[in-house]
Amino acid sequence: MKTIRHIGSLAFVLGLFTAVFAGIPWYVMVAEDPVLPWWFRIAIFGLLGGILVVLVTVALDQWKNMPSREELALTEPDPNVLLMNSAETHGREIAEILGVVQGHTVFAVWLGKDLSALVKLILGGELHEYTEMMGQARQVSTNRMIADAAAKGADAIINVRYMTTSVVGTAAELMAYGTAVRFST
Repeated sequence: MKTIRHIGSLAFVLGLFTAVFAGIPWYVMVAEDPVLPWWFRIAIFGLLGGILVVLVTVALDQWKNMPSREELALTEPDPNVLLMNSAETHGREIAEILGVVQGHTVFAVWLGKDLSALVKLILGGELHEYTEMMGQARQVSTNRMIADAAAKGADAIINVRYMTTSVVGTAAELMAYGTAVRFST
């Protein structure tokens, strides 16, 4: 079912781009009624060309600089850094507070997944597209926070908290933060 939904999403996106970047120029050049003045035709092609150039350059830049899943998730955070969502360190005494540590990321889903989520908003049910996105964002931000703490020589991070903010459209920032501490030996 997920594959069929992805195929439908891809068909929607391809149809949209074909209509905008082929249909509109074709209509502007071929349609005789209404006849568009030459300056308006140039403006339309300038607008569409500018949008296309931005989309292509962003896609190429994203593809070129896309980290692997391993790099993105930092799949091996320091296993010696303990995470706690309280200030209590049962059985251990805090020798030094190293300060606030944090990790954050901003994630978004592509237009096809947004379309699937929109349909689910109408029909009801869990928005798996966003659940997966936020789960991955939580893992990335947590691992970045652990890396920040490990770089400071922390044994633990206490009072771990998560904060999420909508950035633009369906893009969301997720930040993990806490206090890095070192235990007495």
